[in-house]
Formats: sequence, C-alpha cells, structure tokens
Amino acid sequence: VQLVESGGGVVQAGGSLRLSCAASGRTFSISAMGWFLQAPGKERELVAGISRSAGRTYYADSVKGRFTISRDNAKNTVYLQMNSLKPEDTAVYYCAASRVLPPLVVRTADHEYDYWGQGTQVTVSS
Repeated sequence: VQLVESGGGVVQAGGSLRLSCAASGRTFSISAMGWFLQAPGKERELVAGISRSAGRTYYADSVKGRFTISRDNAKNTVYLQMNSLKPEDTAVYYCAASRVLPPLVVRTADHEYDYWGQGTQVTVSS
C-alpha cells in the first residue's frame, strides 16, 4: 500500500487548508486511517483518526471543533479539513493506515498503523 499526501502549504493564521491522502496498491487491506503531525524537535502525535466505515472518528483535544477528518472509500482517499489554523499547527502532516480491522475501530497510537505517507508541510504564519 502506498499513501500520498497533498494539500499542504503556507497559510495565515485563521485560514483553512484541506489535506488529501490517496491510497494505492492493496487498498482492500486498508482499514482505520489517521492523520498525524510532527513539529520540529517534537514527537509525532495523532491529530485525527477515522474507522473503516467512517462511522467513528477521534480528534486530539487541540484540534476539536477546528479539524474534520473524512474518507471516501470509493476513491481510497482520506481528507483532513483544517479551519481556524493557528501558528502552533505548523508541522509536517502524515497520513497513516492500518490493516484489516472491524468497521468501527479507530486507532490512536502510531505503532498501531502499518502504512505511512511521506508527509506534507503545513506552515501557519502569524
């Protein structure tokens, strides 16, 4: 499975971006998906996760009410809509996917994910 992120860039504080992550290869094996961020000098952390059926989601407290994760299984794509961006959201954002899981399971730890994208930079200027 290959994951390719897109949609990163530079935006002013208060602005919006939408990240996309397209999966290819053995996509039938993909289940839960998630978005992580890694800021310079910090550990990677989960931003949002979504179950295979999209019936369950998880958000880090820092992004609740501002970010929305969604997926289109027909397109093998997961999205992260980011609104009201803050300078502290600046980081490299990574898409991740887990192998086969029940439809409502969301993974919240990075070691629970099996596939990773290369990352896309998001920079929020003040």
